Amino acid sequence: MPYDPSIAPSLPDDALVAAATRAGEALNRHRRPDGHWVFELEADATIPAEYVLLEHYLDRIDPPLQARIGVYLRSIQGAHGGWPLFHDGALNISASVKAYFALKTIGDDPDAPHMARAREAILAAGGAERTNVFTRIQLALFGQVPWRAVPVMPVEIMHLPLWFPFHLSKISYWSRTVIVPLLVLMALKPVARNPRGVSVQELFRTPPEQIRDWIRGPYRSAWGRFFKGIDVVLRRVEPAFPKAVRRRAIEAARAFVTERLNGEDGLGAIYPAMANAVMMFDVLGYPPDHPDAAIAWASVRRLLVIEEDRAYCQPCLSPVWDTGLAGLTMAEAGFIDGGGATSPCVADACTWLAERQINDVVGDWSVRRPGLAPGGWAFQYNNAHYPDVDDTAVVGMLLHRNGDPAHAQSIARARDWIVGMQSSDGGWGAFEPENTHLYLNHIPFADHGALLDPPTADVTARCVSFLAQIGMAKHDPVLVRAVEYLRREQEADGSWFGRWGTNYIYGTWSALCALNAAGLSHEEPCIRRAVDWLVSVQRDDGGWGEDEESYAAASHGRYKESAPSQTAWALLGLMAAGEADSPVVARGIAYLMATQREDGEWNELPYTAVGFPRVFYLRYHGYRLFFPLMALARYRNLRSGNTRQVVFGF
Repeated sequence: MPYDPSIAPSLPDDALVAAATRAGEALNRHRRPDGHWVFELEADATIPAEYVLLEHYLDRIDPPLQARIGVYLRSIQGAHGGWPLFHDGALNISASVKAYFALKTIGDDPDAPHMARAREAILAAGGAERTNVFTRIQLALFGQVPWRAVPVMPVEIMHLPLWFPFHLSKISYWSRTVIVPLLVLMALKPVARNPRGVSVQELFRTPPEQIRDWIRGPYRSAWGRFFKGIDVVLRRVEPAFPKAVRRRAIEAARAFVTERLNGEDGLGAIYPAMANAVMMFDVLGYPPDHPDAAIAWASVRRLLVIEEDRAYCQPCLSPVWDTGLAGLTMAEAGFIDGGGATSPCVADACTWLAERQINDVVGDWSVRRPGLAPGGWAFQYNNAHYPDVDDTAVVGMLLHRNGDPAHAQSIARARDWIVGMQSSDGGWGAFEPENTHLYLNHIPFADHGALLDPPTADVTARCVSFLAQIGMAKHDPVLVRAVEYLRREQEADGSWFGRWGTNYIYGTWSALCALNAAGLSHEEPCIRRAVDWLVSVQRDDGGWGEDEESYAAASHGRYKESAPSQTAWALLGLMAAGEADSPVVARGIAYLMATQREDGEWNELPYTAVGFPRVFYLRYHGYRLFFPLMALARYRNLRSGNTRQVVFGF
């Protein structure tokens, strides 16, 4: 039958309840004994490859583990011969060079068919000389390229005053924690132990010692050319920097890392910062059994996912995010067991989360907000210096929905912290307020273009949803400025950009939930434009999908296949906009029911999340479980209730 969006499929209530029940049981099976959820968080080949190289850098090689990581790396090699940044994506030269290097250190024969294909693909794409800054730093640490292949980043940066155009507080938390230990490495220029003497010179089209244009365009603006000139000057004068000043700067970097070491959860609780901390302690002469060096190494090892025949390294852990989203989903699906927001599983999740609120550490965000009391949640198990605004809003909504008076103070602290973290333009960034020094994205070191943490529509939407749900008046200046920010950020086609989820479907869902929670009429032009856009990108099978390439030049909201999580986002956005009775929504629900597995779960290979647009993408293994269940449960609740109005912020 030809696709006709005006025809609503038949969705018997018993079949809908059965599908949601299976999904709820599946999600509950993943719950940990103490009440929290944590799912695998998968990126591309880069992190597993870097972990392999880290073992060779330190000469702490674990052959059985490396063999398993080799299985994983070979399994995600693309048909083009290289490695992509996401499932079925185009070759990425930096990920491909690291993966090839890692496999060669593991012991793969360079003449093996998969290695030959990779080498040919890398050379055809420009060779290892055209990799990004972080890859060239890795190559420099292994002596594969000279240190002039990377931009100059003097460790004396640690001494710069707050007013200086470049200051650590002016970049994002993830950049800060990665850069500080890296400054020590770039100053001392250690060489990896590399006990097997592995080299990858065959990946260069031009011998590295002959290359003179390591730092080059195309520049994204005149700022790029300006900073290129600064790099040239610094390269000439850096050798003359006083040795005493350098020693003090290295000590300042060491003290920064040590203060934020964060136990077994690691510096910044993200792999690149943690790995750099391990290498920093090593080059500073710390023995492996020194408490700081030992815990830094343990934090890296904690990120490993080790299966019987394969293994990989995660970029970080996501328990607070997973638990908040799973808890909200189970609260929505309360008709399954009659418990709802106060069911034991939701109550246990709330108890677990409440214990992890950060109340006693004033983190780096305080540089821009001195005097603001802490009250947020981190993304990971522990990361007290770097709470996440997005997580805090989600957890706050769950605690509020649970309704336990014991959580009232936690909600109030979260409210005050989020209000205090609002930027002057009305929006919110993920970890920092006013992190908008956009010129810094043009320094040579920032060729990934993700040095900063400016406000974004999706994080702002979550904050609006939380504040509105807990009762902030729609005329409160905080909400007024935030709603105006969202209005300004809407794209011409009616969608919103999604910074932390893929992409315009994610951003549009987030914004529609927020505008509904803030009390805007569903007839508002901005809402109608968003609804029309979501309807326009629904696929013939009833689902929705979006390519990660929409962060580059691909069409907004379109992909060659539907994804359960993206379908759920579109449905939740449409229902928040008052479209619960639309045949478009019914077709989306039918897609979720038709693609559900017998065990209640869904398959989802496409990546639907992002670390850094165009550079680093993510697959949250929990997204395929809780978002489809949330959509099914909300649809059933609205259809069987007395109103079609979504009353919660999420």
